[in-house]
Amino acid sequence: MARTVDPVTREIVKNALAAAADEMAIALYRTAYSTIVRDCLDYSTSLCNGSGEMIAQGVTIPLHLGSVPFAMETLLAKYGDSMEEDDVFILNDPFEGGMHIPDIFIIKPIYWEGARIAFSVATAHHLDLGGRLPGSSACDNTEIFQEGLRIPWLKLYRRGEPDESLFAMLRVNVRVPEMTLGDVRAQVAACHTGERAVHELVRRYGPETFRACAADLIDYTERLVRAEIARWPDGTHTFTDYMDSDGMGGPPVKLHVAVTVQGDSLTADFTGTAAQAPGAINNTFSFTFSVAALSVRAALRQDLPNTAGIFRPITVVAPAGTVLNVVMPGASSMRGITGFRLADLMFGALAQFVPHRIQAAGEGGNSLVVIGGLRPDRSSYVYYELMTGTWGGRPDRDGNDGLCNPANVASNIPVEEAESNYPVRIERYGLVRDSGGPGKFRGGMGVEREWRLLDGHAHLAIRSDRRDHLPYGLSGGRPGRGSTNVLRRESGEEETLITMISTSMEAGERLYHRQAAGGGWGDPLERDPEAVARDVRNDKVSLRSARTDYGVVLDPETFAVDHDATVRARRELAGARSR
Repeated sequence: MARTVDPVTREIVKNALAAAADEMAIALYRTAYSTIVRDCLDYSTSLCNGSGEMIAQGVTIPLHLGSVPFAMETLLAKYGDSMEEDDVFILNDPFEGGMHIPDIFIIKPIYWEGARIAFSVATAHHLDLGGRLPGSSACDNTEIFQEGLRIPWLKLYRRGEPDESLFAMLRVNVRVPEMTLGDVRAQVAACHTGERAVHELVRRYGPETFRACAADLIDYTERLVRAEIARWPDGTHTFTDYMDSDGMGGPPVKLHVAVTVQGDSLTADFTGTAAQAPGAINNTFSFTFSVAALSVRAALRQDLPNTAGIFRPITVVAPAGTVLNVVMPGASSMRGITGFRLADLMFGALAQFVPHRIQAAGEGGNSLVVIGGLRPDRSSYVYYELMTGTWGGRPDRDGNDGLCNPANVASNIPVEEAESNYPVRIERYGLVRDSGGPGKFRGGMGVEREWRLLDGHAHLAIRSDRRDHLPYGLSGGRPGRGSTNVLRRESGEEETLITMISTSMEAGERLYHRQAAGGGWGDPLERDPEAVARDVRNDKVSLRSARTDYGVVLDPETFAVDHDATVRARRELAGARSR
């Protein structure tokens, strides 16, 4: 018979587990070597019960939320009862429970008095894992064998002793071994931190109460999720969007979803989405499931624990051999952009169920810029920039300017860090005026950045989107401005690059990238004129845009609102719109 846990104890254990997952995240952050982990924050931490079900996740990347169950399932299937105390496991193979080659899972089973009671999990994106190009990521990879070292589930540590042959293999297959191995060890440190926290809880409450609390937390989360979905209207709503490219400079890629709410359950069916792309933008099913789950999670009002209970009411259908369920030997190193666009897709469908909870589309995902080459001493460097962007307008407020996409928790590399450690100089970095989609609540502004290569020859990879298919507005809001990539040569010649490309640059050349901006929410003619005036004073909106997009007339010197002229201007715009 299951042991009953009183609500007070459950709440204490819930908060302790969440704090432990956050403590793991801090340990990883403080001990990481690479900019992609330490500065861009591309990692996550979790705790699972002894059966591999998630019981806590750190305040890290939401995109990783639903991937842990798939990794745990394949780990348990391979090792099961052959795990031993102080073992540590490693994986990155997308076809064995991973997400893509650069993301390494490090998992440590946690024991108490000889019995397995939990797992600590640390996932991190690595600067380089070998492969065809620096950074192990390129949109024009056509098969997984070009993308770097595939690691099936292996024991990195056996009973606490490192497998030096595995470390040696990693060391000779990557371009920046100090960074890669340093980050792997940082993940191991994070797992040790989670183990200590679990031991403290077990020491305080005993193993039976710990197990009961973990199981109850999952059930409690499921009840909260089901109760909220049950309040949504039953029915099916569809949404279709397109990515600009297949990763190879080819045609747009169709993304389609039908979301069905029936009682307290939700199904996201991606049948009708494009076939598997020739480039490296394909998702594993685990990543598609993860994005679908986080999108539902974002639409919930209820504050709830990040446990496996979130996943139980959700069914995801993604046919094999599509861009959302890659099969061998498909490439997936740049699948992140597809994940971000998948979140936009889900939000577009969910907005038809709960329009008062869903924001307009953001920038379409973090842009990725990889500059890799050799230093004068012939050592390799990989500059990996996750350029974070902006939010769409929300039902009750403007989109955030220059804040990471809601599907992620990441950061731009500080200018000083980039210039101190890499042969680059940041020539420009800021927000773009008139870029946010007009609406009752304005879309967030686009971010722009320009890099100059200071020395030598370098490979350049860019992953961006939303140039041709703009971030959508909702409830009458208008789209945000699109993205652009421009390579500026020393001769003064400028070349506009496609959104996803692998190319090169020479010393003195500059890459300018402008991200897309967020879509607006609501009719722009309903925006508070004083809010428009404030945006003009803050150089977020021009006088011209205030007049033509919002129908707000301002004094050109003081930026004070001319209320009578504004009423007339809005009447004229509304009339022109209706004709």
